[in-house]
Amino acid sequence: MRSGFRHLFHLHRKASGLAVGLFLAVISIAFAAAAQSQTDLARQRSEYDANQPKTIMALQPLRSVSTAQLTSGTAVRLISLNPGVNAWFVLQTGTKEGGDLKTYHIENPDPRGQTLTLGASGGLQLASAAGPMDCDLFSGSPPAIASAEASGLSYAPICGGRLYLRMAFHDTSADRDRSAAFLQDHVWHDTTLAEFDSRKFYDSGAAQGLAPTASPAVGPATGPGAAQLDPTRPRPVVTANLGLGLLSAPRERMGLGLWYPVAGIDGVFASVLRPDAIDPAILHGPGRTNPLDAVEAQAPVYLISFDLSRFELGYALGNRHPRVGWSPRPRPSVRTPGLPGPDGIDSSNPLVRLGMISPALTNRAVAVFTGGYKRLQGAFKFGPFSTVNEGTHYGFLQDGTIFSKLHTGLVTLYGLTDGTIGMKTWDKADNALLPQLVFARQNGVALIEPDASGKGIPGPYVAQWGPGNWSGSAKGHLRTERGGACLRDANGTTYLIYALFSSATPSAMARTFEAYGCRTAMLLDMNAPVFTYLALYVHDGGTIEVEHLVPSMAESDKSDSNGRALPRFLSFPDERDFFYLLRKQR
Repeated sequence: MRSGFRHLFHLHRKASGLAVGLFLAVISIAFAAAAQSQTDLARQRSEYDANQPKTIMALQPLRSVSTAQLTSGTAVRLISLNPGVNAWFVLQTGTKEGGDLKTYHIENPDPRGQTLTLGASGGLQLASAAGPMDCDLFSGSPPAIASAEASGLSYAPICGGRLYLRMAFHDTSADRDRSAAFLQDHVWHDTTLAEFDSRKFYDSGAAQGLAPTASPAVGPATGPGAAQLDPTRPRPVVTANLGLGLLSAPRERMGLGLWYPVAGIDGVFASVLRPDAIDPAILHGPGRTNPLDAVEAQAPVYLISFDLSRFELGYALGNRHPRVGWSPRPRPSVRTPGLPGPDGIDSSNPLVRLGMISPALTNRAVAVFTGGYKRLQGAFKFGPFSTVNEGTHYGFLQDGTIFSKLHTGLVTLYGLTDGTIGMKTWDKADNALLPQLVFARQNGVALIEPDASGKGIPGPYVAQWGPGNWSGSAKGHLRTERGGACLRDANGTTYLIYALFSSATPSAMARTFEAYGCRTAMLLDMNAPVFTYLALYVHDGGTIEVEHLVPSMAESDKSDSNGRALPRFLSFPDERDFFYLLRKQR
């Protein structure tokens, strides 16, 4: 440890300006985490592990608490929910016993570069490359915190815009108008939002380049690499129902399994596939899957990939889903009597869930796609997972904050504080990552996971409907519209691939992801475009064009009272959880 700090000090002496500020912020985060006593951490870990009713605060084993008093004598507490992540805080004034307890959920939009601590007189003290700042939220007339509460914004700026007060959104037209107006005035300025017009794009000749031939060549700039198709047949060329602008091909001339650059965003590629074109060596290879019927075999799959050397991945809960109480799926016999939910909670209060990208990130947003199941379907009724861990409810974390515990054996898409993005079947040893976990989302068992050689093959539950908890359509059909994601290593980088299966079972999903060379893959949500939604944001001069993987997804977006486009997750909060991709900063 000492040698590490000597090295940091040497770097500090050489740094200046912005680097000095960032260095100090990183050191502050490190010392804040170290300042927690082992006694406090042990007690908090015991609260976390206890199978008993608790608050969501007690579900945060790494939290740190500092206290002070306002000049009025009112008690103030600042709770960092995960000091290592440094993103979410709870500020409390008064006491529960005194009947004057007030709680505020505060977000630090720059967790890597800015720290906040509680001053002796109850003010917040900020440190970053922008300089130190003392932020008094409770004096003045009206106090700054009261003005923020009165703004009606989901993300209300405080402390000169260096922090946000998170507040509940009620999805009224007035709330949507306020949200849109704030973003227009403070984030986008003269930029307008517009739905992508694919007819205009292709008719105007904006898509330039060579159309593929009947057997398109596979070149070095083809994203993650072509899918492995039947080598005895020419590569088919199809018309794709994509809502994206492609640089090198019109949509009616796409070679199956190839990747085409998406216009306007480097590092993003689109592809289309039919499962019946996959190499028989994969369709009938290792790993058990069910045979594909004629409809499923020919149902198109639309895919989009993101070069993670260029983009960051994040995750946010919806303002309603997934919930934290019980799923009705586990039998009463496996539930602990008296627990309000599988983790001892049935409410996220006082934390505010928004289902919207933070305004601090909006200008870097490249894409969003919906997350996994609601809590209703997010647990097991059958199979080995149904008999352990209260029915094994799917776990999820946002901004270092645990809402539902992660469970061994479930496939997990996660991100760490150092920028690492991973997808794997969670193991008990992986819980050691908890101090570094920025986000994590579990959604059942893996579609694809690595074999002993590291090659992705179908998971052991793909062909087992009940034990896999795969669910079906509202009418009970096993084959339905499904969304899924995987990670693929190629060309010296890692790609995140999202796929929309127009009509599929887990077997078709697994073999498709295997054909594209994925090492791990997971189901997300299913049954309709609103649940399998993916939008792309393409900046074109003073316009942000909102493109969708398929056109029907646009129906999920809204507009304000002036008719301006309001894409979900970007312009207003949404009830569903979602992942988002951002352009990386230098």
